[in-house]
Amino acid sequence: MSSKRYTQDQILKLLKEIEAGATIASVARANGVNVQTLYQWRKRYAGMGSSELAELKALQEENRRLKRIVANQAMDIDAYKELAKGKW
Repeated sequence: MSSKRYTQDQILKLLKEIEAGATIASVARANGVNVQTLYQWRKRYAGMGSSELAELKALQEENRRLKRIVANQAMDIDAYKELAKGKW
């Protein structure tokens, strides 16, 4: 069973179809998506426009970058502590 990845723009398009009056079941059937997946997407992306989605993507990328920086600093600190103990 292969899974298809939908882009966030495609997800917004499907959610706009539902907001326009189509039933969730019909949108799910037409696009090969589980009904529960549509509910999860609706909970996550409810009321978002394309500009808000772009901002969300930028914030997520920045958050990923910052977490990577903090992880690298933590590894450096641990290495310096080991060197300071003299156990190398």
